[in-house]
Amino acid sequence: MNDDEPRPVLLATGTYDADAHPRVRVLVEGMRARGWRVDEVVEPLGVGTDRRVRALRDPAAVPGIVAAVGRAWWRLVPRLRRRMRFGPPPDAVLVGHLGHLDVGLVRLLTRPAPVVLDYLVSGAGTATDRGVGTTPVRWLLAALDRFALGRADVVVVDTDERLAELPPRVRPRAVVVPVGADERWFAAGRAVGLDAGTTTRPTVGASATSLPDPGTDPRTGPADLDAGSVTNVAGVVPAGTRPLSVIFFGLFTPLQGTTTIAAALRELDGVVTATVVGGGQDAAAADAVLRGVPGVRRLPWVAADELPGLVARHDVCLGIVGTTDKARRVVPTKVFQGAAAGCAIVTSDTPPQRRALGDAAWFVPPGDAPALAAALRDLAADDERLGRLRRAARARAELAFAPVTVVGELDARLRGKQQGAAP
Repeated sequence: MNDDEPRPVLLATGTYDADAHPRVRVLVEGMRARGWRVDEVVEPLGVGTDRRVRALRDPAAVPGIVAAVGRAWWRLVPRLRRRMRFGPPPDAVLVGHLGHLDVGLVRLLTRPAPVVLDYLVSGAGTATDRGVGTTPVRWLLAALDRFALGRADVVVVDTDERLAELPPRVRPRAVVVPVGADERWFAAGRAVGLDAGTTTRPTVGASATSLPDPGTDPRTGPADLDAGSVTNVAGVVPAGTRPLSVIFFGLFTPLQGTTTIAAALRELDGVVTATVVGGGQDAAAADAVLRGVPGVRRLPWVAADELPGLVARHDVCLGIVGTTDKARRVVPTKVFQGAAAGCAIVTSDTPPQRRALGDAAWFVPPGDAPALAAALRDLAADDERLGRLRRAARARAELAFAPVTVVGELDARLRGKQQGAAP
C-alpha cells in the first residue's frame, strides 16, 4: 500500500475472549501487518467452555448463559455506538470467535459496513461431536448457525473441509483462513534460541517444581490438584541425562483424544516426562489413567501469557488424536502454536493436518495409544530426528503460520482484489 493512501479500517467487536480463544488475536495481528487500522470494541462474555457444555446437557444452566450475554451486551452496545459515532467509519467489521449471537447485534449497530464472521465452530456440529445435547437442542443450535451465517457478508473458516460443510448458498461468501499462531508463540521460540538453529533439547528442569505454578484460575478458583496425579519427575531422570519432554494443553474434548494421550503416557511409564495442562469434558477420565504414572506433571490451568514460554521449553508438543468426525476435519490451534514455539509436533494423521504440516510433523493413527507411545519412544531415543522435526516445524510456522500470512485471502477479499468476491 502506498504510504500516502489512507489505511482501511477494520473494527473487531463482540464478546470474544482473546486469551481463551486466541484465533481472533491472529486475525487482528495479521490484518494490522497488512496495513489495516484495527480498532477493537470488546466485552468478553466470561463464560468458559465447561459452562457452555453444561448448558447443552442441563437446560437449567441456560438462563445463566443468557444472563451473561445480556450483561455483556449491556456494556458493549453503548461503547459500540460511541465508536461508530465518533470514530472513522469502518471498511469492515469483524465479529470474533463464538459470535453466533453477536453477529446480529453488530450488523444492526455498524451498518452499512460489511460484516465478517469468524465461523471457527458450528454450534450444532460441536454438540454432535461432543455427544451432548438432546435432539431439540441440536435443532436449536442448527437454527442459530443458520442465523449467524445469514447475517455475515464474509464467513471465515479454517480448513477446506470446513468450507465444504457450509451450505451451498454460503460458500461463495466464505474464505479459508488457517488458525495460525500469534506473535507470542514465535517470540517464545526465539527466546529458547530456535532462530539460531539450536537443536539441543530446551531446558525444562529435572523436577516438577521447575515448572510454573499454575496459580489461581480467576474463572475456576484455586487449583485443586490430586496429589496422586502429580509426580516429581526427578525420580525418573537417569544420571547425567534428561528424558524427552512432552507437553499437551487443551480443553479435554473428545476431538482432542486426551484419554488416548493418557494411555500412551501410561504405556511409556516414565520414558518421557510430560506436562499436561487444562481441563474439561474428558479430564476426569484422562486423570484416572494418568494417576501414578511417573514423570507426569498435571496443571489444571496456565495463564495465557505464560503458556507460550512453557510450551517452548518442551521438546514435543502433542496435537490431537481423537476419532470424532470433527477431529478429521480440523487442524488444532495447538499444532500451529507448538510449531511456532519450536517444538516437534506429534499429531493424528488426517488430511487437513497433512496439508498444513507436510513433512514437519510425526503423524500417528487417530485413537491409537500404542502408536503414539511408539512415536514418543522413538523420538526419545533419537536426538538427531528430534532436532530435524523441531527445525522443520519452526520453518513451516515461519513460512505459513504467521498472522500476516494466514490472513492473505481475507485481506484480498475485503480489499475487493479477489475476482467476484468483493463484499
